[in-house]
Amino acid sequence: MIQTTIHLEPPKAGAWRTGVSLHSHTSHSRESFEFIPRVLAGVPAGATAMARYEAHYRRTRGRELSELEAWWTPPLGPREALAVEREQIEALGLMALVSITDHDNIEAPLLLRVLSEGREVPISVEWSVPFRGTVFHLGVHNMGPRRARVKMAALERFTAEGAEPELSGLLDWLAEDEQTLIVFNHPYWDEKGMGRQYHESMAGEFLSAYRPWLHALELNGLRPWGENLRVLEMAEAAGLPAVSGGDRHGCEPNALLNLTMVRTFAEFVEVIRHDRRSDIVVMPQYREPMAGRVLTAVADVMRDNDRHTHGWARWSDRVFYRDAEGAAVPLSAAFEGGSEPLAVRLLLAAARALDHGGVQAAVRQLLQPARELPL
Repeated sequence: MIQTTIHLEPPKAGAWRTGVSLHSHTSHSRESFEFIPRVLAGVPAGATAMARYEAHYRRTRGRELSELEAWWTPPLGPREALAVEREQIEALGLMALVSITDHDNIEAPLLLRVLSEGREVPISVEWSVPFRGTVFHLGVHNMGPRRARVKMAALERFTAEGAEPELSGLLDWLAEDEQTLIVFNHPYWDEKGMGRQYHESMAGEFLSAYRPWLHALELNGLRPWGENLRVLEMAEAAGLPAVSGGDRHGCEPNALLNLTMVRTFAEFVEVIRHDRRSDIVVMPQYREPMAGRVLTAVADVMRDNDRHTHGWARWSDRVFYRDAEGAAVPLSAAFEGGSEPLAVRLLLAAARALDHGGVQAAVRQLLQPARELPL
C-alpha cells in the first residue's frame, strides 16, 4: 500500500532510527542566473539596481548582459555540506544518511567517498531533463560506483542534446539497478518561465510518459506548502509516494527530511521503491517566512570565506562567466580596477547586512508567511 505520512514536529527520542537528507547542493553545482530578472522584477529596488547594472554593462562592454553564459556556485564545499546536513540530523538523536545532488555533476560524492567521513555517501545527482520547451529535474540517488561516471556522461549528453526518444532507455538503464532511487524533483517549479499553465501541462505529460521508471515525487523545502500539497495530490494520483527534498543551496540545513528505521541508503531505497512507504518530517525552519529564508541564503552566497574549499575567498570568485574565447572567468577578474559597479555594491551591502543576527531576526519577523501549514 502506498503511504506518505507528514510529521509536523521533530521526532521524539527513540521513535526512529535514521534521518535522511535528500537533495542538497555544494560548490560543484552551477547555478543559473536566468531566474534573476524574473525575481527582481517584483522588487522595485532590485529591479532598479538590475536595470542600472545592465545599462552599465551595455555602456562599458558594448553588448547585452543577457548574452553572457554565467553561473554562480553555492558557498559550501562537499565536506562542509555533508557536515551541515549530518549535524542537524544527529542533533535529533538519529543516524544520518545524506544524499548530495549537485546539478548534472557527481564530483562531490565521489570526492567524499575517498574520505573516512564520507565513505558511505551515495553517488547521486540532480539531472536536468529538457522536455518540450521546459526542463524538469530528476534526483538520481545511489548510482553504483563502478558505472557511475559512465552513466553520468550519458545523462550529460542527453541534457545537452535533448533527444526525447532516448529518454525512456536512459531511465530504464538507471532503474534496472534496484538500489537506485529516481525522484521527480519539484515538478511544478517553472524554472524556465514558460508560464504556469504550459509547464504544469508538460509536468503531467512527463509523469504519464515516464511513470514506470519514477519511484517518488518530491516535496521541496524551498517551495511553498500550497505547491507541495498539490505535489502530494499528483503523487497519489500517479500511485507513487512522496519523499523529502531540502534543495539546500546556502548554509541552512534541509527543511524537510525523511525518517526511517533502516541503517543504509540501499535499505531506504527499498522502502521507497518496493514498500512505497515514506515518512517526512517538517523541520522548524520550514515554518519561517520563505522570503526571509531566501534572503538569508543570498547572504550566505555573498559572504566572503577565507577557508573556502577551492580557495574562492571572495563572493565574486564564486561567480563565473565565459569570455570572448569561451574560457570560464571569475567575476572578480571582470571588475575594472577591482571596483564593483555601484548597483552591485548596493546589492552586496544589503545582502551582507543580513549576516548580522539581529538584522536577520528583524527581517524574518517582519516578513510574515503567506500561508501557514494547513495540516
